[in-house]
Amino acid sequence: MAFGIDDAIAAGLKIVDKFISDPDAKIAAERELRQSLLEWDRGQQETNTAEAANRTLFVAGWRPWIGWVCGAAMAFQYVVSPLVVWGAALAGHPIPRPPTLDDMLWELLFGMLGLGGLRTFEKIRGVTK
Repeated sequence: MAFGIDDAIAAGLKIVDKFISDPDAKIAAERELRQSLLEWDRGQQETNTAEAANRTLFVAGWRPWIGWVCGAAMAFQYVVSPLVVWGAALAGHPIPRPPTLDDMLWELLFGMLGLGGLRTFEKIRGVTK
């Protein structure tokens, strides 16, 4: 389940309810909270749009680059390395298995794929423009 701006507002309002008892002050705090979170969200959306529209690969390409690095690391770990070790053994020149990458790679991959899946779900539902 995605955690969106509405969820952040709801969580903030629970905190406001716990610490502010005066009804007028509570309304003012809720209004200020909503405004600041919506402004932050709008600013983040503008930043994302500017990054994606940038012609410089260094700016617009950092997310795809992380994806390619993760994919290359997975390919090395689970395809290339085992095939090279197996091929060398078949050729009569066994080599030691190279060091393995840790499980953080899986966490990165699942996080990236999960976020991409949630974004697709949001687009299908028409939540974002």
